Amino acid sequence: MEERVAVQASSGRSGQWDSPRFLQRRLKLLALAVFVAIALSLATLTNAWRLNELRSFDYLSTIDGPPLPEDSPIIVAIDEPSMAEIGRQWPWPRALHARLIEALRKAGARAIGIDVIFAEPSADAANDEALEKALGADVVLAGDQTLVEAPQADQFVRTEPLARFIAKGAWTGIASVSLSGDGTLRAVPDYPDGFAAVLAAIAGAKSHAPPKDALIQVFGPARTYPTVSYYQALDPDNFLPEGMFEDRVVLVGLSLQNAPSIADGGADAFTTSDTVHSNKLVSGVEMQATIYDNLAHELFIQRAARPYVVAAIALAAMLAAFSVLRTTGWRTLAYGAVAIGLIIAASYAAMRLGHVFLSPLGPGLAFLAVTAGQAGLDYAEERKKRREITRAFQQYLSPALVERLAKDPSHLRLGGERRTLSILFCDIRGFTTIAEEMKEDPERLTALVNRLLTPLSEAVLEQGGTIDKYIGDCLMAFWNAPLDDPEHAVHAVGAALDMLARLERVNRELESEAKRERRPAQTLRIGIGINTGECVVGNMGSHQRFDYSALGDAVNLASRLEGASKDYGISLLLGEETARLVEKTFPIAELDRITVKGRTAVSPVFTVAVGARKDAIERHQAFVQAKYDGTLRAHDAVFDQLKSALPPLARYYERERSRLDTSRREPK
Repeated sequence: MEERVAVQASSGRSGQWDSPRFLQRRLKLLALAVFVAIALSLATLTNAWRLNELRSFDYLSTIDGPPLPEDSPIIVAIDEPSMAEIGRQWPWPRALHARLIEALRKAGARAIGIDVIFAEPSADAANDEALEKALGADVVLAGDQTLVEAPQADQFVRTEPLARFIAKGAWTGIASVSLSGDGTLRAVPDYPDGFAAVLAAIAGAKSHAPPKDALIQVFGPARTYPTVSYYQALDPDNFLPEGMFEDRVVLVGLSLQNAPSIADGGADAFTTSDTVHSNKLVSGVEMQATIYDNLAHELFIQRAARPYVVAAIALAAMLAAFSVLRTTGWRTLAYGAVAIGLIIAASYAAMRLGHVFLSPLGPGLAFLAVTAGQAGLDYAEERKKRREITRAFQQYLSPALVERLAKDPSHLRLGGERRTLSILFCDIRGFTTIAEEMKEDPERLTALVNRLLTPLSEAVLEQGGTIDKYIGDCLMAFWNAPLDDPEHAVHAVGAALDMLARLERVNRELESEAKRERRPAQTLRIGIGINTGECVVGNMGSHQRFDYSALGDAVNLASRLEGASKDYGISLLLGEETARLVEKTFPIAELDRITVKGRTAVSPVFTVAVGARKDAIERHQAFVQAKYDGTLRAHDAVFDQLKSALPPLARYYERERSRLDTSRREPK
């Protein structure tokens, strides 16, 4: 493997990281949080952002809004029923408004606001004279102030009622309002002599001037305020309940449609914060009543100053960074949902308890941006890890195991660890002779080796083994690393038996090809040694090149067993621990006790007696014990009997008989 795997496996969500890596993550998170806070703070300066903040105000301010004050104004609506009853086109004669004022005053009205501008004299002077006589200090007449923009200059044009009306003691109130960028009326007019402000003053309400950009708290959709028709107010004794206007503030104005829709529009009608729910417009006179209550009861809502908005965004970004300080995952979604809910709740509480609006938009987006940004970075890093793990182990493991390792790197500890492994060595017998015969045809030799090693490697991978390396014609593999495998010994022996079966198929194919080509058949044989024991496994090598490999005495013994298998005429030899672990799965036969090169301890060796019956294994065990006791003789019938009972061990029995013969003929 040519590239270095720079992967540090995590231990799951507990976040067991080394200090430098954790420090690096904290620094990256801090940088992300600062970037998000600065970016969103700059975004709050744009008109589009401010408009979205106001839209969030619409939703929050209309969630369980405050009830209408008990002493709220009564609306006298200039509406369609009144048009029909009065039988006159608008504008009506001012003498009719004089009658209304007198009727309201007689009914006990405390203050009267006429949301109609009387800026020009009437065609009939008698009408102006009648209205002039009815006016007094308890009446507020509407005025208007408009900004006229021209290429040369901008100027305010102020329109007021006729001077003769003001001279009689009536008050002027500017009824102009300012709309937000989306055409919604949300802001309390900042005129010191605004219509609702003047009306509140003469009605005796003790109110303070609202701060600049204060927002209107609405109380519901159109016709939330008690409303009567104009013609009814002209004759309250006959049309209205007794005492309806007693000590009440009354506003008179156009309300030509009952809650007109946005699509239909309407005269002197506005979109308000409640329109997001009702989709209805509210008449101008009702909005003046709403502004009156906001001022008289100080229900208006102040917008948070810019430093507080920036601080809230920065705080949310830092809290988000803290929530993903160690890792991101499904909990990140839960944290995000809880955080957004808390931010919205905090904004709502500040508005209801402190009458201050700090939009949840900035802090909410800051929290989401940091968590989503870090989740994206973690996802990219996880993908990188998976690619590196896949590249590192796809040469050693089966695709299924590589996928498991990539999905859960917590199974992996790179860099060396102690584990109990089952190690397998497999070597092609007589390879030197084969190579010499094919020295003039190296391509054919390479193809032959690959043809054999491919099915042998597949047998290892299908049993969940890790291929350590190929050493010429030798293959080394092990089980129980990097993934845990409780049945590692059984899988190793199963792989060995499968390798022998695949070898037979390859030999049959070679024989068939040799017959077709009319040349001598090339018969291949292998020897396998398997041992189980504690090893050190991990990345071994230099900084430039290394392998995921295993080291230890158990590895050395497995290699020696593979070499010793040739002497015993047996294709598969097992170490003592391997035999102990698989004896309930496979028929195991002990062969000898040997001292392999490089070790002083005596090592029992075993093999798998494929297809052997239990009684044959017992007879074999008695044979081995007699061998150890020195009671065997070359002419004993047991040799021939066991060769018939255990054909796979026939060459082993012949070897033992030959050794006894040789020992008997040697001079004493």
